Amino acid sequence: MRKIININRKWAFAKNVSEVPSVIPVEWNFVNLPHTWNAIDGQDGGNDYFRGTCCYIKELDKEDIPEADRYYLELNGANSSADVYVNGKKLAHHDGGYSTWRVDITEEIGIKTMIAVVVDNSPNETVYPQMADFTFYGGLYRDVNIIAVSNSHFDLDYYGAPGIKVTPEVNGEDAKVEVEVYLTNAMEAQTLIYTIKDADGNVVAEISKDVGETKVVLDINNVTLWHGRKNPYLYTAEVKLVAGDDVLDNVSARFGCRTFKIDPENGFILNGEEYPLRGVSRHQDRWGIGNALLPEHHEEDIDLICEVGATTIRLAHYQHNQYFYDLCDEKGLVIWAEIPYISKHMPGGRENTVSQMKELVYQNYNHPSIVVWGLSNEISMAGSDDDLLDNHNMLNDLVHEMDKTRLTTIAAVSMCSMDDPYIQIPDVVSYNHYFGWYGGDTTMNGPWFDEFHAKYPNIPIGCSEYGCEALNWHTSNPTQGDYTEEYQAYYHEELIKQFFTRKYMWATHVWNMFDFGADARSEGGENGQNHKGLVTFDRKYKKDSFYAYKAWLSDDPFVHICGKRYVDRVEDVTKVTVYSNLPEVELFVNGESIGKKASAEHFFYFDVPVSAETKLVAVAGNYKDESLICKVEKFNEDYRLKEKGAILNWFDITEREGYFSLNDKLGDVLKAPEGMMLFAGMLKNFMGAGGEGKPDFAGFEMNENMLAMAGGFTVIRLTSLLGTAGIKFTKEQLLGINAQLNQIKKPQ
Repeated sequence: MRKIININRKWAFAKNVSEVPSVIPVEWNFVNLPHTWNAIDGQDGGNDYFRGTCCYIKELDKEDIPEADRYYLELNGANSSADVYVNGKKLAHHDGGYSTWRVDITEEIGIKTMIAVVVDNSPNETVYPQMADFTFYGGLYRDVNIIAVSNSHFDLDYYGAPGIKVTPEVNGEDAKVEVEVYLTNAMEAQTLIYTIKDADGNVVAEISKDVGETKVVLDINNVTLWHGRKNPYLYTAEVKLVAGDDVLDNVSARFGCRTFKIDPENGFILNGEEYPLRGVSRHQDRWGIGNALLPEHHEEDIDLICEVGATTIRLAHYQHNQYFYDLCDEKGLVIWAEIPYISKHMPGGRENTVSQMKELVYQNYNHPSIVVWGLSNEISMAGSDDDLLDNHNMLNDLVHEMDKTRLTTIAAVSMCSMDDPYIQIPDVVSYNHYFGWYGGDTTMNGPWFDEFHAKYPNIPIGCSEYGCEALNWHTSNPTQGDYTEEYQAYYHEELIKQFFTRKYMWATHVWNMFDFGADARSEGGENGQNHKGLVTFDRKYKKDSFYAYKAWLSDDPFVHICGKRYVDRVEDVTKVTVYSNLPEVELFVNGESIGKKASAEHFFYFDVPVSAETKLVAVAGNYKDESLICKVEKFNEDYRLKEKGAILNWFDITEREGYFSLNDKLGDVLKAPEGMMLFAGMLKNFMGAGGEGKPDFAGFEMNENMLAMAGGFTVIRLTSLLGTAGIKFTKEQLLGINAQLNQIKKPQ
């Protein structure tokens, strides 16, 4: 009978290890798994986190593991490449930091066994990801187990897969369930017992077969469908490998019976009903922990996502923990799962895209929550070429060969033309658009999708990323790029109204549910993070935009007053926004009602007179929320953005009325002929020759869409962002540019 022994405790650890020692050096530290060596330096900014080779060693006593014929070492996440040594002998190498893989260590097990895992997250040109807006945490950051099995057992060698594949097919009120298993060293006298149990553990179907019959079909009468968050009903398929009265091995998989399709006009259809996919994306890391998460962290994440009312999650940009996929099955979240084929196409990485895709699909095939496999994310950022297109066609065919029940998708970046042949490859398409944050304005989002839908009415289109950053900065006059909680709330109000009223959009995913580590970032005054989350990195604070989505998506009644962290206000009358999923809100100011407001859009706006101390109470039905604001004479500078480590902050820049400065948007500057000449000269210093003679800038092909996006940044913010591409400006250079801009008159 199979036994799984967790061996997370007490691994010796050291950085910069060039070879595996024969004994554990006394100066090495001991750590428990899950563990990452980038929990701190991968989140503090500077793009200087340690990327190299580290070693984990554990001594295993034979008496601590059960007697068995075969022993496998199972690693559920080693980022990003790893080698396994047992008693000094190298047994395996693995590339890809987000999937499960196993190593047969039977022949090397002794009375004392020294297991060493050498893990490497250093840059290379063959293993994805290598270029992306998140930290590539190194380490053994998920569970490590010993699996003890009989000589005859369900397969443990094939791409980390579970050895059982369950394919249900709904037929009217019933379902036929194909169960296929994969065996190693099966013997003629053995038997397979296939069983299906309902959610209460009752047997609904069972059959015994000769060991050679590794694929059977069982019937479920009056099937209960897995219907998303409304009813995430799960069955369990169990298969036992039996010899006489002895159970040699067993495997099981939970599954759900459901049908779905993605319609280019009506969006996502679940079990014949329209089921709008409106939700979020998720990165797996946390403040001070990195990617070394415990079960309670995953549980808190799924609870917060359910609270906001999401029906879908894009699990970006890599394979997530199996436990989280299990939680998605249980909670009824519809999932987009993808590999880290992201940002930069590497000609030498083709084999790695194949192996990571096989691991993703084979390991996660049984999860009913998953409906699409993501081929890539923003991979055409620098333009697409024949090799990139060929790689995608190959992956698309591979996925359809492995899984005939699900669809393929991509997340295309804004500057990728909707006419690019890359867009024609997968079954459905989504775009990452940040109009209103990275260039353009919020009004451009919905019309862009209308244009795509009109041009390609048979291609289902969605939005895979949209969002903007917010920290604990505040203002009564929010503007694009100010990093205030108020602008983020305004942005999401506008995007909700545009996206949620376009039912042809097959899915929308906010970027992101949580702030996450991106060590190369130096934005918003807190370096090393991407702050687009609806919830802070530590999961302690739900930003106002969280409640905007809750008002639209959740059925749990509530009322929320925005701006609780924005207490001190200089104006005599201030705007107060209230969110609720109830139809009417009444606001009380120091005990006096200032009226009731109704809103079909769930957003309620009040003009509130501000006194020395103003207590606000919002009432909606039986629910209420309270807040406090205070009148001050001078704006509280603690609310104003200050860039940490910035050479220049916006408030340090000399501005001349009627003339440009570094604080103006590049697009506005370029409208003036003198501004165009100034920046044309500057760009020549950074331009290179792109593919087929096309110009590129900082490694990205310049096109109309790229220029439009860049035009939405203020000049000072754009220079800061260019630092992540290795383009640095000194204070003197910036002041010199500002002095030149101060001489250019703004067009009337």
